[in-house]
Amino acid sequence: MFTSINPATGETGATFDALDDDGIEAALARAAGAYRSWRVSEIGERSALLHAIADRFDADKRHMAETATREMGKTLASAVAEVEKCAAGLRYYADHGPAFLEPGEVAVPGGRAVTHWLPLGPILAIMPWNFPYWQVVRWLAPTILAGNVGLLKHASLTQGCAALIQQAVSAAGAPDGLFQNLPIKSDKVSRIIADQRVAAVTLTGSEGAGAKVAEAAGRALKKVVLELGGSDPFIVMPSADLDRAVETAVKARIQNAGQSCICAKRMIVHADVYDAFRDRFVAAMGAVKIGDPMADGVEMGPLSSLEQRDTVLDQLERAQAAGATLHGGERIDRDGAWMHAGVLTDVDPDADFAQEEIFGPVAMLFRATDIDAAIALANDVPYGLGSSVWTSNPGEIARFVRDIESGMTAVNQMLASVPAAPFGGVKLSGHGRELGPWGLHEFMNLKAEMRVD
Repeated sequence: MFTSINPATGETGATFDALDDDGIEAALARAAGAYRSWRVSEIGERSALLHAIADRFDADKRHMAETATREMGKTLASAVAEVEKCAAGLRYYADHGPAFLEPGEVAVPGGRAVTHWLPLGPILAIMPWNFPYWQVVRWLAPTILAGNVGLLKHASLTQGCAALIQQAVSAAGAPDGLFQNLPIKSDKVSRIIADQRVAAVTLTGSEGAGAKVAEAAGRALKKVVLELGGSDPFIVMPSADLDRAVETAVKARIQNAGQSCICAKRMIVHADVYDAFRDRFVAAMGAVKIGDPMADGVEMGPLSSLEQRDTVLDQLERAQAAGATLHGGERIDRDGAWMHAGVLTDVDPDADFAQEEIFGPVAMLFRATDIDAAIALANDVPYGLGSSVWTSNPGEIARFVRDIESGMTAVNQMLASVPAAPFGGVKLSGHGRELGPWGLHEFMNLKAEMRVD
């Protein structure tokens, strides 16, 4: 059984029964049956279904947003924006996706090869709690359009959100078994991956969870896409607009109470502007408006759980023991998973904690003597998901894009996912890509039809 706990109050909410082995078997059988018919469905039918699901998200966005806020603590305004982004992502694939599946043609000696994108089968998605709708939709929309079917193992914290996604898909008229939410514990995952009816698996989560899923998929010789942790650098050079950089750095660090893989977590600032950036950034982080996530005007709610909050506080204690100075970042003494936003300065980049991802609203601040030092600091962690660079120098931009070891680099803006652009990382941040044509093609069979002229 799963029980929702409101991280803003500590109060228990709805409960959800977990699937037993018989329920899992029934779900796998439904998925296999649905795939047999959906794989040969017309592309127009698939697009129409995505539009219908988007309509359901729009119609129910307030309820869906409130459920996310109660289950994992994000502000209601950001939860509404997330649901709206899901609707836009569904429509993106409905409108643009069919063109990504058009056959291609290449010349070969004595003839030609026609390329076809064909579905693979049921795809298992293991998704986290931090963006409980968007993380699912950016996998589900291309899954449906491809002619595959989906099986969702959502996080324990957000089973209410998972159930609402299931309701939206069903209410939109999806065939039985096309998408199924599986309320299961993690110990059931390896069995599902091994099942011959499951074609591939995708996971968004920690590198530890990614390693376990990759191991299980490897034993079964199945394709896997992994979007894992990140400790994204936010680099500020002397030519940057400092006011905009500071304002954006705060938003990029406290988004979702700092619980996002692509939150800017390490602020790397050139020595010429370091003092000015530090003073403004520390003051702005200290002024973040924290409060009831359901209320208007609140910038940050609680963390997702007491366990997550205490994990961050433990990291801060270790950082201070290693010589770092903490500005803010204190525990808030009230019911729920509350803490202040904060900044760590005087950070030794070689310290153990500096190599970790802080999944909460506290930034690490580093001084860089030049662009080479900034890039070295950016790359001196095991992660490589995203990055943000602030400069008006074209040569510096080119260096950052070429030399920062990450899957994405945002220039003079906060990094965010958009439906049309590839999303994913390198190093311990995973492999494979979501979104755009790349995410659509990840779980498809690129088949060559050989013809003689």
